[in-house]
Amino acid sequence: MTPVFVLLILLCQGIPPTYDDVRSFERRLTQHSLTIPPSTVDKTQLVHHPRYLRFPGHLWGHGLNNVLQEALLMSYLAYVSNVSFVFEDYTWTRTPLPWSMYGFALRPARIPLNAIISGPTAGGPMPHGSQAPLAVSAEFYEKTCGGPEAKPYVISSAFAPNEEDGSTIIEWWTQRLTSVQERCIEIDSTPHDLFDRFLFGGPRILSLWDSLISSPILSEFTWSPIVQSAVARNFALLRPDTINDIYAASSSLHGLVAVHLRRGDYKRHCPNLAKWGAKYMGFNQHPSLLDRFDPSPYEDDSVQKEEYYLAHCLPTIEQLISVLRTVRREYRTQGAGSLKRVYVLSNERAWALGELKNALKDDGWEDVVSTVDLHLDAEQHHVSMAVDMAIAERAEVFIGNGFSSLSSNVVLLRMAKGMDVRSNRFL
Repeated sequence: MTPVFVLLILLCQGIPPTYDDVRSFERRLTQHSLTIPPSTVDKTQLVHHPRYLRFPGHLWGHGLNNVLQEALLMSYLAYVSNVSFVFEDYTWTRTPLPWSMYGFALRPARIPLNAIISGPTAGGPMPHGSQAPLAVSAEFYEKTCGGPEAKPYVISSAFAPNEEDGSTIIEWWTQRLTSVQERCIEIDSTPHDLFDRFLFGGPRILSLWDSLISSPILSEFTWSPIVQSAVARNFALLRPDTINDIYAASSSLHGLVAVHLRRGDYKRHCPNLAKWGAKYMGFNQHPSLLDRFDPSPYEDDSVQKEEYYLAHCLPTIEQLISVLRTVRREYRTQGAGSLKRVYVLSNERAWALGELKNALKDDGWEDVVSTVDLHLDAEQHHVSMAVDMAIAERAEVFIGNGFSSLSSNVVLLRMAKGMDVRSNRFL
């Protein structure tokens, strides 16, 4: 029965893309050549034979943004320690097959990182004049540091100050890494995750805010050409003032407010957040951001407490309309601009988004489009969450879900880009 079921899926949807061309691109990165003619090397950009830092216990089998936030922080640690970060595929499953089953559909089991992001974390260039070594792929690392006689220098996380604030954790690791002379270094995170969900989910990470957003890891971050081409393909839906606005990384989509409406698993997750007394993701608690989440008045009333959480985590259509209306009015009152259009990045079903679209138009919004309206080819489809994020990053205003790592990453990228802090709001 199972082979027949798989065959029907293949006939209806086809085989997911392999991104072989992107893998070829990664193999040809300049830093992946062990013998480079001196005349072809920009000596300000490349350090020969750097020390390599790999994290074998990196996240896999999780959502993109859990993996991305970890990869950005790991590459930041490598950067401040002056070692070469070893980047990995975005891995959904470690099956020997190139694809896996998810939600009655096939998806790639592994996607090369350069199909999703570009920049220093994915082996892209550092700023002109930087002496920092460039990141390398896991495939290159295995060829360089693998083999039966290879023995990488391993540092255990057992004694790391995991309960301290982010800057203290980074400083502890930096001191250990800078003292290592061996070429191949690996972190053993078996005793404790290097950067766990409690760090990302609480205020301890805020001590890294200034140094992280000003570092090349974020200042030079960009989305992959596949993602950017998807944004450009949908220019007619996004309605930029000029075509240049869709291509220029420094431009924003004027008049557009992007709102992150998480559904699906959040229908179970949000009530649990109320039971746990969870707060917003760490970066979403930055004091410069306008919106605060404070459930303390409802601590003695579990029903009101859950209602408060759901309004911010899983809002109804009426609540979402009210939030958007308030943000539009306040933005205009501040003299910051006029918001006219809405982009809804969501995993909600199409029919439900249709109801929301009609309701928002009735409330005076000129145009409303969503994730399901995008025109994407196969390669773009399987990185569509990144496409959503690229649009949200470029929107004049972003309204995020404070409990979401996606929203946290978008806010971080917008702040690194220098966008007005008032343009980042929460449900």
